[in-house]
Amino acid sequence: MRILLVEDDLKIASFVAKGFKEAGFAVDHALDGEEGFGLAVTEPYDAAVIDIMLPKVDGLTLIEKMRRMKINTPVIILSAKRSVDDRVQGLQRGGDDYLVKPFSFAELLARVHALIRRATSTEEKTRLQVGDLSMELLTREVTRGGKSIELQPREFSLLEYFMRNPGRVLSRTMILEHVWGYDFDPQTDVVDVLVCRLRSKVDRDFDKKMIHTIRGVGYVLKASS
Repeated sequence: MRILLVEDDLKIASFVAKGFKEAGFAVDHALDGEEGFGLAVTEPYDAAVIDIMLPKVDGLTLIEKMRRMKINTPVIILSAKRSVDDRVQGLQRGGDDYLVKPFSFAELLARVHALIRRATSTEEKTRLQVGDLSMELLTREVTRGGKSIELQPREFSLLEYFMRNPGRVLSRTMILEHVWGYDFDPQTDVVDVLVCRLRSKVDRDFDKKMIHTIRGVGYVLKASS
């Protein structure tokens, strides 16, 4: 899943981005409203976290511009303004939720998950299953054929992406965008290196392989049974 973070306070932005990445999200960060709008109209996001007080274009104006462009990405507004009128204005101008600074990242994460659930009109899965491969999203436990598999955070994010798209060929660019974010060099070999590491853990001890290379295109996860 991908998050758009528009926040000019580098300390807050670093804290929030780090938390989302540890939770398995890819994060695109914009420092001002103009840059944030540019990303919002060109990239697909599962949710956006937008500060109100931004350089160039303020947060509420940014949200209004997104809504006029029919961009329905769920938005959580971050603000130091805590009055009822401020919250009402934020929601009336297109925000979906409003969180006052300072805030707990755990609460922000929970609210993002809730917004995504509402936006997709489905209950968010807590468990993914493809063949004999199982992933518990809450405990971050992965097993195959009953055998536990220990994964690093990016390995987990990549496997989650595969398991949410079984049988679908994922290009290197798609993987880069969903696991690292939009600003990575598309010529880098980090995707191939990460897939190799993941494959060694998921497929190494099994006769039937699940992660397959589609030469010149990308990779695909297929059920082993």
